[in-house]
Amino acid sequence: MKHFKSIILLLVAFLLVPVQHIHAEEAESKELDIPEIVLEHLADAYEWHIASYEGKHLSVPLPIIVRSENTGEWHFCTAHTLPEPFFFSEEHHGKIYERVGGEEVRPIDLSITKTVAQIWIVVIVLITIFLSCARWYKRHDAHSEAPKGFVGAIEMVVMMIHDDLIKSSIGEKHYKPYAPYLLTVFFFILTTNLIGLIPIFPAGANVTGNINITFFLAFCTMLAINIFANKEYWKEIFWPEVPLFLKAYPAPIMPVIELFGVITKPFALMIRLFANMMAGHAVILSFTCVIFLGWSMGVGYGIGLNTFSIIMLLFMNCLELLVAFVQAYVFTMLSAVFIGLAHKEHHAE
Repeated sequence: MKHFKSIILLLVAFLLVPVQHIHAEEAESKELDIPEIVLEHLADAYEWHIASYEGKHLSVPLPIIVRSENTGEWHFCTAHTLPEPFFFSEEHHGKIYERVGGEEVRPIDLSITKTVAQIWIVVIVLITIFLSCARWYKRHDAHSEAPKGFVGAIEMVVMMIHDDLIKSSIGEKHYKPYAPYLLTVFFFILTTNLIGLIPIFPAGANVTGNINITFFLAFCTMLAINIFANKEYWKEIFWPEVPLFLKAYPAPIMPVIELFGVITKPFALMIRLFANMMAGHAVILSFTCVIFLGWSMGVGYGIGLNTFSIIMLLFMNCLELLVAFVQAYVFTMLSAVFIGLAHKEHHAE
């Protein structure tokens, strides 16, 4: 019971860590702009903000790597040492722009932003986990001794995704080339989602709530579907088994619809993952802001709203733990289903 109370107190403390920055802004302006604060925390950045106190900000500078359109030279700096003519554009969500001949242009930007740094942390975590599991299998005979503890849990998850999801969705004849990719996607999304729920440095970045990341994952799935699809898949697109007037004359209606579906399937994957993860982070941050909104309305409202907000924060964080797994599972499952549909077998009549 003593350890349980310590865990609860630690969790509440972690939930309130991000509000230090909110408190500083609220003390300066006394007008809490919740949408602006939420969007600021969800956006990518060139530095990793940790906390704020009395107007002073503690942050970790990240390396900025940009190529000048004026001179063609590469510049290596941080957000505090960004040279002229580069500047952070407020109209373009804080992205780096350059003044070239009186115009504002976007230079080639290869900076290590907060999202990129979080991805590398996830990669390091995954490599550490699976190398430790591989080391166990190297030291033990897996046929005579079953793994226990953490290694056993990882094996259980891998076999569940491999056997119950990938193999059953794609089929035993075609699943093997795609299993490494789909397992990597599942564990990358799951680990990223879980680390994103930890509100302290070096975690808490909204990676899967960044549409660029979900676009890349969906694009990789689209390539896996269409590059390695068999002829039956393309036959169903360009010459489906429908009446002739629907696929050739007077207009190829069905081929156009099927070809449009080639794009909409990965687009649905991209939007589903992005919207669910961004919404979860936005709701948690909104309930955090409600704490300070309540105090600005008086002590009575403050106590009531604080109690309600903390309860909802605990509930939403527990719910997001489930969502983190569900979204990784759904993305992998739909990718496997779409890949399986690209390997249709010809059925003779």
